[in-house]
Amino acid sequence: MAQTTIKPVKSLAAPTNWKTWLGVVPFFLFAILFLFLPSLRLFTASFSSPDGSFTLDNIIQLVSEPFIVNAYKLSIQISAVTALGGGILGFLMAYSVTVGGLPKPLRSALITFSGVASNFAGVPLAFAFVATLGRQGFITHVLRDYLGINLYDAGFNLYSFAGLSLVYMYFQFPLMVLIMAPALDGLKNEWREAAENLGASTTQYWLKVALPVLLPSILGAMILLFGNAFGAYATAYALTGGRIGIVTIQIGAQIRGDVLYNPGLGYAMAIGMVFIMAISLAGYSWLQAKTERWLK
Repeated sequence: MAQTTIKPVKSLAAPTNWKTWLGVVPFFLFAILFLFLPSLRLFTASFSSPDGSFTLDNIIQLVSEPFIVNAYKLSIQISAVTALGGGILGFLMAYSVTVGGLPKPLRSALITFSGVASNFAGVPLAFAFVATLGRQGFITHVLRDYLGINLYDAGFNLYSFAGLSLVYMYFQFPLMVLIMAPALDGLKNEWREAAENLGASTTQYWLKVALPVLLPSILGAMILLFGNAFGAYATAYALTGGRIGIVTIQIGAQIRGDVLYNPGLGYAMAIGMVFIMAISLAGYSWLQAKTERWLK
């Protein structure tokens, strides 16, 4: 009896050619030049004194110097407040234009606005709010001259913690809309139909099915909003002129060369920010992985 020889099947995968790596060369180049090398510079410079010698004082001052601790606290507070407020408002707006039944043209308009507003920050945003809600702003004049309402006599101050949080909200809730709209679109109609067939009301469906599925995505998006506000600098500085000492402004004061000049301490504070941001991004990635498991 003739024996049948089974030949090994050759792999159908195309061999990796060095030319295929050319497409990702710009990515690695930008990552090295603008991520790894600056991070390495931050780390090494954090241990340098003003005269260039090695020191641990900069790292120690991160937890021992009151103005640094207060700067981190203030930045965390503003970031948390705007992440929560922007998260709630953005989720409600995303719900309205996805599963809420509002007209499709309104959805297109909101998504377009969100894409623009989420990237509108820095000096232009600060100037826009000063021109609108500043002491001589348009809305301030309208309320005072026509309605007899003086915002600043009533306690409002654009250049305070509350005012800066309001300005941050302008680019926080649009980002939440952009993140949550696809997540809400990912809710399967079969889940609602199954819940209705089992006698669940709309409220029960959202409390028992939809919100538990969306919760990781909502929390992950709020963490992303927290990091978005935590790293902001130009908007706060242009609006308040440095009167509100958030950590990014304090870093600028240390590196820019004014009375508080100590570049090594500024770099150490930046390392502290990188550490907090890394924790935020890790939490966001973990929550997004849990969300994708349900929304595939």
